[in-house]
Amino acid sequence: MKTWWLGALVLLTGLGAEAQAASRVPGRPHPVMSPLETAATACFAETILSNPAAMRHARAGRWYEAAGVIGFLCRPEVDAMVRAHDGLHGRGTGERFFRTAYTRHLGEELAGRLLPMLTRQDVASAEPAPDKAETDKPAE
Repeated sequence: MKTWWLGALVLLTGLGAEAQAASRVPGRPHPVMSPLETAATACFAETILSNPAAMRHARAGRWYEAAGVIGFLCRPEVDAMVRAHDGLHGRGTGERFFRTAYTRHLGEELAGRLLPMLTRQDVASAEPAPDKAETDKPAE
């Protein structure tokens, strides 16, 4: 049992060192942060779609307000992103990153994900769509 814990500790320590060793290239997301940012943004987008008040803001192009209505529901994803940033760049930097750099681009990301769904014209119909072959037949 002790060897299992020791192995897990070595693995986690090694992953942390590897993450910190990855070089930071300005203008490019950090390999550790990128999937966490994507997960947080996906949560915001999905949750906005399921909340009528957030959808009203989104339809009006008020993305920050839309995310603010439902933001507490995405707290686990945001917290994971903040913790990872703190681990990479020092304590307290994650919250600052979330409130500045991440939220600065959140509106653009949400618009890119949600605008196609907001502008699509969906019409419900009880009848199945006609087949091409049926529409090409001459009337009898």
